[in-house]
Amino acid sequence: MNKKGVKTALLGCLLMSATAFSQTRPDSDKIAASQAGASPLYFDVSASNIPVIEAGDFNNELECSVRAGLPGFFEKVNAGKKVVVAFIGGSITQANFGYRLQTARYLEQTYPQASFQWINAGVSGTGTELGAFRVNEQALSHQPDLIFIEFAVNGAYAAGMEGMIRQTIKKNPNTAICLLYTILTGQTAFYQRNELPPNIKGLELIAAHYDLPAVNLGVEAAKLEAADKLIWKGNQADPNKILFSDDGIHPTTAGGNLYAAAIARAFKKIEAAKPLKKKALSKPLITAAWDDATMVDPSILPVPDKGWRVLPTDTDPNLKKFSPWFSNVLSANKPGATFSFRFKGDMLGVFDIGGPEVGQLEWIIDGKPVKLSKEKEGSFIYYQAKDTTAADVLNRFNSYCNNRYRGQFDIIKVPHGDHLVKVTLSGQKADKLMILPEDKRADIVQHPEKYDQTVIYLGRILLRGILLK
Repeated sequence: MNKKGVKTALLGCLLMSATAFSQTRPDSDKIAASQAGASPLYFDVSASNIPVIEAGDFNNELECSVRAGLPGFFEKVNAGKKVVVAFIGGSITQANFGYRLQTARYLEQTYPQASFQWINAGVSGTGTELGAFRVNEQALSHQPDLIFIEFAVNGAYAAGMEGMIRQTIKKNPNTAICLLYTILTGQTAFYQRNELPPNIKGLELIAAHYDLPAVNLGVEAAKLEAADKLIWKGNQADPNKILFSDDGIHPTTAGGNLYAAAIARAFKKIEAAKPLKKKALSKPLITAAWDDATMVDPSILPVPDKGWRVLPTDTDPNLKKFSPWFSNVLSANKPGATFSFRFKGDMLGVFDIGGPEVGQLEWIIDGKPVKLSKEKEGSFIYYQAKDTTAADVLNRFNSYCNNRYRGQFDIIKVPHGDHLVKVTLSGQKADKLMILPEDKRADIVQHPEKYDQTVIYLGRILLRGILLK
């Protein structure tokens, strides 16, 4: 088979893998609802209550693919140099004891001669699409020597993953990349058959294309479950069994220990393998479109119109917990408040803070009010800008905004080119009571005035392209 035929076969497999896996609605809700705020970007592992991880003697070829390994990382830690390690992913990465803290402590104990700096770029309830927009600001700008990428249960949108990988290689070819694959309820069955879950098969095609090491974190848990030594989801009814998770997605500390042990075994295997010579950036397997994804701090934009102001997040108790992501937000509470910017590209969006009082945004692009039609590409959900019948506002209130504040994002796709964008706080009010499920309506019924407002807390503008003067 020629090179073109190989690529066609790979892409066909990738598309089949992506469509074969879909999260159930309850799983999606648990992932989305897991977010409560931001975690400090830098963390340390000095706390004595972080479990000590032993690699153990579990052995399964499915668990780790070495490929080109992590030669630059091992060279630095063995030389006793300062090493910056970034973790980027969803709620399992952001959470304490999901695997991140245990892994960091294991690496510090294994390489005591090195000086580590740790970065937590986990954002709960988000996948590789937002990851591609934020990887530069939240991870690559800190010049990591190693970056762990974990997004398998958050949609596993393969094109976004490729964008994160390509941005990392472009920014610093010497940054080592290791992909981590977490799993959710039902997927242990694949490992028990010595198979990969379909969503992970899609990500593995990308890992193989860029010759990156990858770790299937759930293999040992799956084997323990098959041996009746582990409960994947539920309550600790049997003290002789490991309870992996309470909800089927987010590990308990014991579950996180199993994930971290898989990483420990993988690092032993990767270090023992002969490192391969670093290759140049490969041609894209799917697309290079996500190479240009980025975030822009809206506080740097000229905002001549009244109604918008730069609001420091640490001055508001509801916003303070988001300060590791946004030191300031661009905020407005008067309908009609407007600001504008120009960019060259094909996607724009907002990464903002939702809450009971948030309102809606209207968009005028290149002088025309746009309608927003919700579209889907694999697990990537976005709005297509149209001039036909569709929603004419982007609502920032959703079913997770019942008396709580959360980071959230939405993306609008436009034809590629230069665009002038005008963003206006809409006077239209959404029916928030109907948006909330019945079991989340108590607060809005008791305190309707809290919800009867129109406020925006804009943390970042998302662009797939470049900001123009």
